Amino acid sequence: MRWIGRRLVLVVAGLLVPSVGCAARSADSSLRFEVQEGENLNYFLRDGSTAAHLVLRSGPNPRLLVVFPAGNSGTGLWFEPATAQAQWVLDRPPQAVTAADAHGRPLRGIDFTASLAATTLTVRQAILSNVRVLRDYDQGTTVPAQVLVAPTVAGRTITWARDRLDGAPGYRVRLEIVDGAVSSTGTITAGHDGRIRLRATALSGDTPLTPLTGSTLLNGSERDIPSARDTLAFLGYREKFLAGSWHFDTYFGRDTLISLMLLMPVLAPEATEAGLRSVLARLGPGGEVAHEEAISEYAILTHQKQDGTLSAAPVFDYSMVDESYLLAPVAAAYLLDDRNGIARAADYLRSDAAGVSGGAALVRNLRLVVAGAAAFARDPRYGNLIALEPGRAAGEWRDSNNGLGGGRYPYDVNAVLVPAALDATQRLLDSKVLDPFLTPDDRRALSPAAASAKVWRAAAPPLFTVTLDNPRARDAIGAYAEKTGVPPQDALNALGPASMSFAALALDTTGTPIPIVHSDESYDLLFDLPAPEALDRAVTTMIRPFPLGLMTGAGLVVANPVFATPALQAEFTTHDYHGTVVWSWVQAAVARGMQRQLARTDLPLPVRDRLRTAQHTLWQAIDATAAMQSSELWSWQHDIRGYHAIGFGDTGADATEADAAQLWSTAYLAISPGG
Repeated sequence: MRWIGRRLVLVVAGLLVPSVGCAARSADSSLRFEVQEGENLNYFLRDGSTAAHLVLRSGPNPRLLVVFPAGNSGTGLWFEPATAQAQWVLDRPPQAVTAADAHGRPLRGIDFTASLAATTLTVRQAILSNVRVLRDYDQGTTVPAQVLVAPTVAGRTITWARDRLDGAPGYRVRLEIVDGAVSSTGTITAGHDGRIRLRATALSGDTPLTPLTGSTLLNGSERDIPSARDTLAFLGYREKFLAGSWHFDTYFGRDTLISLMLLMPVLAPEATEAGLRSVLARLGPGGEVAHEEAISEYAILTHQKQDGTLSAAPVFDYSMVDESYLLAPVAAAYLLDDRNGIARAADYLRSDAAGVSGGAALVRNLRLVVAGAAAFARDPRYGNLIALEPGRAAGEWRDSNNGLGGGRYPYDVNAVLVPAALDATQRLLDSKVLDPFLTPDDRRALSPAAASAKVWRAAAPPLFTVTLDNPRARDAIGAYAEKTGVPPQDALNALGPASMSFAALALDTTGTPIPIVHSDESYDLLFDLPAPEALDRAVTTMIRPFPLGLMTGAGLVVANPVFATPALQAEFTTHDYHGTVVWSWVQAAVARGMQRQLARTDLPLPVRDRLRTAQHTLWQAIDATAAMQSSELWSWQHDIRGYHAIGFGDTGADATEADAAQLWSTAYLAISPGG
């Protein structure tokens, strides 16, 4: 559904009235689109200085959320369980509104009307704060008491309003009962037709971001995929790209860098540079790439715990080990390989990134890359690989607690990203584009890059190799297929009489491989040029039918625990965030990587033919789930008709709820079948 008309209104003394003398805004800067996924109705709006995402959850546990890119702020109402499957209907789509708080300061947000068939509706919990507070509560965490506020019931309205904890403009939610009634305690009852109709206003006082629009976002060569284009437009800003909505309406380093790598052919140079600048500006003192930022009220809550202050200064998380090795390859791809990047490199590297030049910030990261690789380059044993930080169960893109199956040394970081970052470092040095920013000490520190890359590329991947003889592999496939209710025959046929060899997901603390088939060899396709036989093995492993490989009728799953212990298999299911589920960006990365590898001229004809066959198989699955491409991830079911994709979060057994709009899932704007 796409709404064409719009009007700008102002909130004065709690009433909505049409604004006067407002110039019409160009269609280039406004955006409206709707996404229905499972029980969630998602409505996205950007109009002028307002950007908001409305989420109405139907079913037995109704919920109303409005989240804002401004400050990663949000308002949420969680209702007591409904006696029936309550179904929201959006009677009037959201309109951008502004208001003044009790101190006359501006608040921005949306106003809309929605209804549902329910006899009563009682708010169990209202939260007005940062999105991280909302998402923590939604996933079962206690709400900080200092952000809670009691409702005010007056006539037919219920209002929650408060300042931010530091006294800055805060948040407001107002419900007007259009059909039905409200008690003095806030319980809403249905009208004569058995429906409750609400007029809702949700507002935030955080500072708006500056959207990238039109020719400053895309260069005109993108594919015509309206859902992906709309999603990217909602998540793209000059200050930063947002990782996804509703859970991640702010900067994430990994999401930004992977998205830039995948989307770079169709991004306007201003957009690519904005994304890279957001990463460079948030580097740690040692060159570490920031994973996530705590901003606005979540920053205040963090400072309260850490130093007792009410500071809103951003707090950056540097706990992930993969992101610091992603920056160099992505920066090199733009500065050295992209036509616009080559032309603009000198000026861009001189531009400011948090008080220093972009070039100086990049050099800081490259020094971290070379220093981090030094121990293994000198002594290539597993204990010198890049490990997760002590005490942490996650440290790369599989960032749920069981995403690595208890592993400490991730495959993707050590087998691919470190050597890719070292190669990119050497390429940047050879290009001389960094010469204005290099001191003699920098040159000495970076000089081992090429030699270190050779050691890592030769010595790291073999440490992850798992090999099973044919009888063991066949027994494992049969047992796991029976457990999961999927047919084994295609997998057994694909295995044939051969043994099974694949790269482990990670190594444990003793250097023992975690025997889970995975999709992280997509990084090999994106960032490396593997030897033809290694490329053939990696693509064959991924594209074989599940439960031997990763290919299902619902897409390419990101993990397959067929050869793991029963305990590990129980942690990698269709209900787990990084289990036997399909992530849109991973499929896109494999598709883009296949394009990149097929552009080579050194592949033997049989390898090239198998790669093209794998490409065709992958695109069949991509096309079959095109309606879900902009989503974060999805699950599946298998029955007599085959595999069927289902939204992640649609069942109570799923670990969490997928985002309807995800940055790196817009990559298909830049990736074509067979292109």
